[in-house]
Amino acid sequence: MYFVKNTPAEKRAQLNKKLKTGKLIRFPGAYSPIVAKLIEEIGYEGVYISGAVMANDLGMPDIGLTTLTEVSYRAEQIARVTNLPSIVDADTGFGEPLNCARTIETFENFGISGCHIEDQINPKRCGHLDNKEVISPNEMVKKIKSAVKARKDRNFLIIARTDANAVEGIDKTISRIKAYVDAGADMIFPEALKDEKEFEKIRKITKAYLLANMTEFGKSKLLSVKELNNLGYNLVIYPVTTQRLALKNVEDGLKQIFIEGHQNNVIDKMQTRKRLYELVDYEKYNQFDSSIFNFSKKGHE
Repeated sequence: MYFVKNTPAEKRAQLNKKLKTGKLIRFPGAYSPIVAKLIEEIGYEGVYISGAVMANDLGMPDIGLTTLTEVSYRAEQIARVTNLPSIVDADTGFGEPLNCARTIETFENFGISGCHIEDQINPKRCGHLDNKEVISPNEMVKKIKSAVKARKDRNFLIIARTDANAVEGIDKTISRIKAYVDAGADMIFPEALKDEKEFEKIRKITKAYLLANMTEFGKSKLLSVKELNNLGYNLVIYPVTTQRLALKNVEDGLKQIFIEGHQNNVIDKMQTRKRLYELVDYEKYNQFDSSIFNFSKKGHE
């Protein structure tokens, strides 16, 4: 159901085709399946599934507490409702090289189009916080090789994320990137780059696909699509944006209702019933069972 036409294999092929154009593609974060549907409807090229968002949604900090079972289950729920390719945050691969292989197998079987694995020690922390620690380049190379070997669909995107810039500096980050590409990574995710100069420096030293993380309130300058395109980046994620937008609105609305004792003054900030039903394809389900949808939306705005 869900009225999704593209198979997981078709979504991965679609992602591969878009990357080969050389044009920057945009992957906003989806904190729930319905947000993925909204991302597709608006016209974005893909959906990003953030580990930080998932941890936050469970009321926990992003320090590696979530498990492969939790992340893969939620990722599959999000990916299956959209025709767009979905990329998921796999943290440190949920363990050593053998665990990384199982991680790739799990995500591939669940219909995901790609994932990134980072070179932080476990337990990890948010990529834009201080006092991170990274594993050795050799350890990360083993994880990447294991991930590449485990995939069955060549179009499943293996992304190597490096957090070394904030720990070891840009030169050692570049050295790691070269090693990760040689190990078989399809794309590099250099985390917490500070400004255009650092983004440009990374682009000059590798021909691999590059991912830019435009997360708010972090260490990176927020660059526009035009700027990232000019810098030669291939994919941009907005990982926590939709969750931040939603939570701010929920918090403000709840406070106002608490003070005023009613929701009449926040109705204009809410999505209407009609719009919600459009987004979840309510009427289309009538094709399966006319008893599901047998009323008029008039008066249910």
